[in-house]
Amino acid sequence: MSATLERAAEPATDQVEPPESKKFQTREVLTIVSGHFVHDTFTAFVPPLLPLIREKLAADYAAIGGLAIFLQIPCLMQPFIGHAADRISLRYFIILAPALTATMCGLLGLANSYALLALLLFVVGASSAVFHAPAPAMIGRISGDRVGTGMSFFMAAGELGRTVGPLVVIAAVSWFGLQGIWRVAVFGWLASIFLYWRLREVSARPAQRGGLSLQQMLPAARKVYPPLLWIMFARVFMSISMTTYLPIFMQDVKGYEFEAAGLSLTLLEGAGVLGALTMGTASDWLGRRRILLVLFLVSPVLFLGFLNSTGWLLFAFLLPLGFTMLSPSAVLLAVVQDSFRENRALANGLFLMANFVIRSPALWLLGVMADRFGLSTAFLISGLIAFVGAPAVLKLPERGSVDGG
Repeated sequence: MSATLERAAEPATDQVEPPESKKFQTREVLTIVSGHFVHDTFTAFVPPLLPLIREKLAADYAAIGGLAIFLQIPCLMQPFIGHAADRISLRYFIILAPALTATMCGLLGLANSYALLALLLFVVGASSAVFHAPAPAMIGRISGDRVGTGMSFFMAAGELGRTVGPLVVIAAVSWFGLQGIWRVAVFGWLASIFLYWRLREVSARPAQRGGLSLQQMLPAARKVYPPLLWIMFARVFMSISMTTYLPIFMQDVKGYEFEAAGLSLTLLEGAGVLGALTMGTASDWLGRRRILLVLFLVSPVLFLGFLNSTGWLLFAFLLPLGFTMLSPSAVLLAVVQDSFRENRALANGLFLMANFVIRSPALWLLGVMADRFGLSTAFLISGLIAFVGAPAVLKLPERGSVDGG
């Protein structure tokens, strides 16, 4: 009798999720997806603002690329956050992240020193880390046997946020000036209020506490992570070129104004929304490796075509390039979620940390190459390197062939 009363008195926050169902839980998926959209809308402020920041601080390309590294440093925390998320409920991290990220990104326009900008971006990175480690794991658990579809929705929402973000910040700079963009942070707070309303009684705790130990994960990790690292290294320079340096490239190399440079990023990310939404779902039916191989062969070709185009053709290349270059993330996340069913958040955290370890020096190195050889040459080298990632796709396990659980 007393045990029954104790269980009844337990708060909703300590509820344990029921065993994984094969049912796709649409309402819960869309709630988390909406938070991802708002969160990444604000992180997308950074690339369009870089030309203005560069002019304001009179900084070189390497210094500007260095700012983006501060945004990535907190990714080192993601395995620890993921490890915790496999054991306890971290849904309040997911709930509060949009508000914190929006606030810090809104303050970027007020920063008048490199150190302050670096600090703000570090906090943005930390907020992003505590969101992105547990959120995909939650999506994986509530997507049933349609993990690729769940990852498609999740990644498409992020891409949609990165599509809308440049438009929002361009409008904010136009209406309020660079120093007045803090006003739009209110939308991040509204998103967090909405997430609290929808998720406050939904547990993020896994059904089986503890999962596997790191030692038990090693056999699966040895099959999954080496080809993932190969792929990430091969594609990182092309990805950075287009998602971080594109507005600067459009202004300094192609001669476009601030607004057109920002809109180019919107076109790229907008096509990425469609790619992320369709390719993860397609990989549920056609296979992860088959989809990835096609994408990894086509996107570098389109990237080189973009570099050698002018006028309307330049913008026309952005659409298929965004579709093929940005969509693999949903499929790669699905590979990770398939392979580590009992340690999804930890596996996702390791994946995101590896991305930081590779991406951060690449951000700086690409800036150094641009300072020394010119931005066009740095972009060209990035596109050529991307081709070496395709063979690694064949090393990835087939869906269901690795059982991390």
